Amino acid sequence: MLVIDDEPGVLKALVFALEEEGFGVATAVDGAGGLDAACRGAPDIVLLDVNLPDMSGLDVLARLATDRPGLPVIMISATSDTRLAVKAVKAGAADYVTKPFELDELLYTIRGALQKARMASEIDYRRQASTAHDGVIGTSTQVRALAATISRIAASQAKRVLVLGESGTGKALVARAIHTASARSGGPFVEVNCASLPEQLIEAELFGAEKGSYTGATQRRVGLVALADGGTLFLDEIGELPLALQAKLLHFLEDGQYRPVGGTRGMTADVRVVAATNRDLAAEASRGRFRDDLYYRLNVLPIAVPSLRERDDDVLVLADHFATRYAKSERCEPIRFSPDARACLTAYIWPGNVRELKNLIERLTILHPGSVIERSQLPSDLDSGEVGSDAIEQKLAVEEEKLLRDALARAQGHRGRAAELLGISRHALLRRLQRLGIDGECRP
Repeated sequence: MLVIDDEPGVLKALVFALEEEGFGVATAVDGAGGLDAACRGAPDIVLLDVNLPDMSGLDVLARLATDRPGLPVIMISATSDTRLAVKAVKAGAADYVTKPFELDELLYTIRGALQKARMASEIDYRRQASTAHDGVIGTSTQVRALAATISRIAASQAKRVLVLGESGTGKALVARAIHTASARSGGPFVEVNCASLPEQLIEAELFGAEKGSYTGATQRRVGLVALADGGTLFLDEIGELPLALQAKLLHFLEDGQYRPVGGTRGMTADVRVVAATNRDLAAEASRGRFRDDLYYRLNVLPIAVPSLRERDDDVLVLADHFATRYAKSERCEPIRFSPDARACLTAYIWPGNVRELKNLIERLTILHPGSVIERSQLPSDLDSGEVGSDAIEQKLAVEEEKLLRDALARAQGHRGRAAELLGISRHALLRRLQRLGIDGECRP
């Protein structure tokens, strides 16, 4: 809480009373100091005197409405002026109280304003999420256009879709969004990463195989195409598919027929195929590394997923979304960002796209649960923009290990007390310790 009042007696009494109630309190004695404290400290609520030595409290209120939209401000006045109260509320004040006031009355007003602010934040979050298609989140022009394209394709009878975009942009989310919004949503959504399967097994994985058709085939295998019948098959990293198998995939795309490895009869499946790649398939085809006919068959309905730097308006929306998500998994309050930190997040280029931002927010939630993140707490590479996501991940991993070891040392190796010191659950601490290989160095 931030209290802005130039009367020393009132300020002292408010600080004492509010701290007794469990509030953390910062103070300022004039408008300029109050505005500076509001930007640096990122308070949850402000008590603001109408009469200040350097400017009107209404002027401070107007600045706060611009610099910190959504921040609840309760105006305080020594006079009961109805017109002034109406003017303050119209200017954005959450409420208006007059001196002298009862502490219980003030606390009731404060808690009511905080509750309204939380509800407004939740409504805003849900409004932003309503622009999402199963995880494709944002309010930018580019995301709205992407959402419209997803809706049109999902409602169509088209069975072949190509999703294009850089790594980390959310191509898998787009594929699932198409499935979820389609008439096939009641059917299966089967995902396969073409780059992760051994070349000698990928055909059997896709189309199935009969018992004894190859070494190790001790029983009949049902392929992913059959499993996706009536739904959607998502082929991620389609550019990695071997040329020999591209011909068989093309045949299936043409008429829905395929033959399992070692099989003697053809089978059919009604499947919408969504393929995705970060490669330039036209260029790959011109170099002979991808079949022209398969490219043209897939490219009937291409969707280009914009990079995060093309929609930087969404950076803060996504950051807040991930902060809320990881706060739930870590059982803590969401991290927030100071104005300087938010400016830094927006200015960064994000070579790893949404995946890089998501990983950063997860790390910051683990390291600083429920805190206001200052610019100095962000990886230095975010300021320089010179190093990509791998370096950021490495730096954050080192910082995380240092923080965990320090907590364990302070807790004399006791994991439960270390978790309390870090403000995370014991289960979350155990996961981090196991991942870092230091689980055996501490006591239960």
